[in-house]
Amino acid sequence: MLIPLFPLPQFVLFPGQVVPLYVFEPRYRTLLARVQQSGEAFGMPQILTPSTEDPRPLEARLSMIGTLAHLREVAPHEDGTSSITVVGGERFRIQHLVTDQDYLCAEVELLPLQADDDAHSDTILRALSNRLVTDLLRMRPDDREAIVHHAPPEPLLLASFASALLPLSGEERQQVLEAPSLTERLETLVSFVPVPARDLN
Repeated sequence: MLIPLFPLPQFVLFPGQVVPLYVFEPRYRTLLARVQQSGEAFGMPQILTPSTEDPRPLEARLSMIGTLAHLREVAPHEDGTSSITVVGGERFRIQHLVTDQDYLCAEVELLPLQADDDAHSDTILRALSNRLVTDLLRMRPDDREAIVHHAPPEPLLLASFASALLPLSGEERQQVLEAPSLTERLETLVSFVPVPARDLN
Protein backbone atom coordinates (compact mmCIF):
# COMPACT_ATOMS: atom_id res chain seq x y z
CA MET A 1 0.00 0.00 0.00
CA LEU A 2 1.68 3.20 -1.22
CA ILE A 3 0.54 6.44 0.44
CA PRO A 4 1.70 10.06 0.54
CA LEU A 5 2.99 11.33 3.90
CA PHE A 6 2.24 14.57 5.73
CA PRO A 7 4.56 14.43 8.76
CA LEU A 8 4.38 17.01 11.54
CA PRO A 9 6.61 17.67 14.56
CA GLN A 10 5.29 16.94 18.06
CA PHE A 11 2.00 15.68 16.64
CA VAL A 12 0.40 12.26 16.70
CA LEU A 13 -2.98 11.60 15.10
CA PHE A 14 -5.18 9.03 16.83
CA PRO A 15 -8.08 6.98 15.44
CA GLY A 16 -11.31 8.97 15.36
CA GLN A 17 -9.67 12.30 16.14
CA VAL A 18 -10.92 15.21 14.03
CA VAL A 19 -8.12 17.70 13.47
CA PRO A 20 -7.86 21.01 11.56
CA LEU A 21 -4.68 21.51 9.53
CA TYR A 22 -3.27 24.40 7.51
CA VAL A 23 -1.61 23.45 4.22
CA PHE A 24 0.81 26.10 2.98
CA GLU A 25 4.04 24.48 1.76
CA PRO A 26 4.06 23.92 -2.03
CA ARG A 27 4.86 20.21 -1.67
CA TYR A 28 1.88 19.63 0.59
CA ARG A 29 -0.37 21.66 -1.68
CA THR A 30 0.60 19.14 -4.36
CA LEU A 31 -0.13 16.29 -1.94
CA LEU A 32 -3.53 17.79 -1.13
CA ALA A 33 -4.41 18.06 -4.83
CA ARG A 34 -3.50 14.39 -5.22
CA VAL A 35 -5.67 13.12 -2.39
CA GLN A 36 -8.58 15.35 -3.40
CA GLN A 37 -8.48 13.82 -6.87
CA SER A 38 -7.89 10.22 -5.79
CA GLY A 39 -9.91 10.11 -2.58
CA GLU A 40 -7.08 8.20 -0.88
CA ALA A 41 -5.95 8.69 2.69
CA PHE A 42 -2.52 10.07 3.53
CA GLY A 43 -0.21 9.09 6.34
CA MET A 44 0.75 11.21 9.33
CA PRO A 45 3.91 10.01 11.06
CA GLN A 46 5.51 12.19 13.70
CA ILE A 47 8.74 14.09 13.04
CA LEU A 48 10.75 12.92 16.03
CA THR A 49 13.50 15.56 16.00
CA PRO A 50 13.53 19.05 14.44
CA SER A 51 16.00 19.92 11.70
CA THR A 52 17.54 22.54 14.00
CA GLU A 53 18.69 19.76 16.32
CA ASP A 54 19.23 16.93 13.85
CA PRO A 55 20.87 17.58 10.45
CA ARG A 56 19.73 14.28 8.93
CA PRO A 57 17.18 14.29 6.08
CA LEU A 58 13.50 14.33 7.01
CA GLU A 59 13.06 10.65 6.18
CA ALA A 60 15.67 9.76 8.83
CA ARG A 61 13.81 11.67 11.55
CA LEU A 62 10.38 10.07 11.21
CA SER A 63 8.54 7.66 13.45
CA MET A 64 7.93 4.40 11.63
CA ILE A 65 4.41 4.07 13.03
CA GLY A 66 1.74 6.62 12.16
CA THR A 67 -1.97 7.00 11.46
CA LEU A 68 -3.93 7.34 8.24
CA ALA A 69 -5.64 10.71 7.82
CA HIS A 70 -8.92 10.77 5.90
CA LEU A 71 -9.77 14.11 4.32
CA ARG A 72 -13.11 15.45 5.53
CA GLU A 73 -13.22 19.13 4.50
CA VAL A 74 -11.12 21.50 2.37
CA ALA A 75 -11.39 25.29 2.41
CA PRO A 76 -9.05 26.78 -0.22
CA HIS A 77 -7.72 30.32 0.19
CA GLU A 78 -6.92 32.92 -2.47
CA ASP A 79 -3.17 32.64 -1.84
CA GLY A 80 -3.15 28.94 -2.71
CA THR A 81 -3.08 27.69 0.87
CA SER A 82 -5.90 25.62 2.34
CA SER A 83 -7.52 24.93 5.67
CA ILE A 84 -8.46 21.27 5.89
CA THR A 85 -10.06 18.93 8.37
CA VAL A 86 -9.00 15.30 8.68
CA VAL A 87 -10.16 12.36 10.78
CA GLY A 88 -7.76 9.74 12.09
CA GLY A 89 -8.13 6.22 10.77
CA GLU A 90 -6.06 3.05 10.87
CA ARG A 91 -2.60 2.77 12.35
CA PHE A 92 0.21 1.80 9.97
CA ARG A 93 3.86 0.84 9.95
CA ILE A 94 6.24 2.23 7.31
CA GLN A 95 7.91 -0.54 5.34
CA HIS A 96 9.83 1.54 2.83
CA LEU A 97 10.12 5.27 2.13
CA VAL A 98 9.81 6.60 -1.41
CA THR A 99 11.61 9.88 -2.08
CA ASP A 100 11.14 10.41 -5.83
CA GLN A 101 8.50 13.16 -5.49
CA ASP A 102 8.35 16.61 -3.89
CA TYR A 103 6.73 15.05 -0.82
CA LEU A 104 7.53 11.79 0.91
CA CYS A 105 5.57 8.63 0.15
CA ALA A 106 5.83 5.25 1.79
CA GLU A 107 4.96 1.64 1.33
CA VAL A 108 3.06 0.81 4.50
CA GLU A 109 1.24 -2.06 6.15
CA LEU A 110 -1.77 -1.55 8.36
CA LEU A 111 -1.07 -2.25 12.02
CA PRO A 112 -4.28 -3.12 13.87
CA LEU A 113 -4.23 -3.38 17.63
CA GLN A 114 -3.62 -6.87 18.96
CA ALA A 115 -6.65 -8.62 20.39
CA ASP A 116 -6.76 -8.97 24.16
CA ASP A 117 -6.75 -12.70 24.93
CA ASP A 118 -7.71 -12.33 28.58
CA ALA A 119 -11.18 -13.77 29.25
CA HIS A 120 -11.89 -10.71 31.38
CA SER A 121 -10.64 -8.20 28.81
CA ASP A 122 -14.01 -6.43 28.51
CA THR A 123 -14.13 -5.94 32.27
CA ILE A 124 -10.53 -4.69 32.29
CA LEU A 125 -11.23 -2.24 29.44
CA ARG A 126 -14.29 -0.87 31.26
CA ALA A 127 -12.32 -0.45 34.48
CA LEU A 128 -9.45 1.32 32.72
CA SER A 129 -11.88 3.53 30.81
CA ASN A 130 -13.72 4.52 33.99
CA ARG A 131 -10.45 5.26 35.76
CA LEU A 132 -9.22 7.37 32.86
CA VAL A 133 -12.40 9.46 32.81
CA THR A 134 -12.21 9.89 36.59
CA ASP A 135 -8.60 11.04 36.29
CA LEU A 136 -9.49 13.51 33.52
CA LEU A 137 -12.25 14.96 35.71
CA ARG A 138 -9.84 15.33 38.62
CA MET A 139 -7.24 16.93 36.38
CA ARG A 140 -9.65 19.33 34.64
CA PRO A 141 -12.49 20.13 37.05
CA ASP A 142 -13.46 23.29 35.13
CA ASP A 143 -14.16 21.13 32.07
CA ARG A 144 -16.23 18.55 33.94
CA GLU A 145 -19.46 19.11 32.00
CA ALA A 146 -17.72 18.98 28.61
CA ILE A 147 -15.75 15.85 29.52
CA VAL A 148 -18.84 14.01 30.79
CA HIS A 149 -20.78 15.05 27.69
CA HIS A 150 -18.11 14.33 25.07
CA ALA A 151 -16.13 11.36 26.47
CA PRO A 152 -16.82 8.48 24.03
CA PRO A 153 -18.16 5.24 25.52
CA GLU A 154 -15.98 3.10 23.21
CA PRO A 155 -12.55 2.42 24.80
CA LEU A 156 -10.69 2.98 21.50
CA LEU A 157 -12.19 6.42 20.95
CA LEU A 158 -11.90 7.26 24.65
CA ALA A 159 -8.16 6.62 24.40
CA SER A 160 -7.97 9.07 21.49
CA PHE A 161 -10.09 11.60 23.43
CA ALA A 162 -7.85 11.34 26.50
CA SER A 163 -4.70 11.66 24.39
CA ALA A 164 -5.90 15.10 23.30
CA LEU A 165 -6.60 16.26 26.87
CA LEU A 166 -3.57 14.96 28.74
CA PRO A 167 -0.40 17.10 28.82
CA LEU A 168 1.69 14.64 26.82
CA SER A 169 4.96 15.19 25.01
CA GLY A 170 5.37 14.07 21.42
CA GLU A 171 7.39 11.10 22.65
CA GLU A 172 4.65 10.10 25.10
CA ARG A 173 1.95 10.41 22.43
CA GLN A 174 4.02 8.17 20.18
CA GLN A 175 4.32 5.64 22.99
CA VAL A 176 0.53 5.64 23.38
CA LEU A 177 0.03 5.12 19.65
CA GLU A 178 2.53 2.27 19.52
CA ALA A 179 1.01 0.32 22.43
CA PRO A 180 0.39 -3.20 21.03
CA SER A 181 -3.15 -3.64 22.37
CA LEU A 182 -6.03 -1.44 23.45
CA THR A 183 -5.59 -2.50 27.06
CA GLU A 184 -1.95 -1.45 26.94
CA ARG A 185 -2.88 1.83 25.28
CA LEU A 186 -5.28 2.66 28.10
CA GLU A 187 -2.77 1.53 30.73
CA THR A 188 -0.14 3.77 29.16
CA LEU A 189 -2.49 6.74 29.24
CA VAL A 190 -3.38 6.12 32.88
CA SER A 191 0.34 6.00 33.72
CA PHE A 192 0.79 9.44 32.11
CA VAL A 193 -1.91 11.15 34.20
CA PRO A 194 -0.22 13.72 36.48
CA VAL A 195 0.09 12.26 39.97
CA PRO A 196 -2.17 14.82 41.75
CA ALA A 197 -5.03 13.86 39.43
CA ARG A 198 -4.74 10.09 39.68
CA ASP A 199 -7.48 7.96 41.19
CA LEU A 200 -5.33 5.90 43.55
CA ASN A 201 -8.18 3.80 44.93
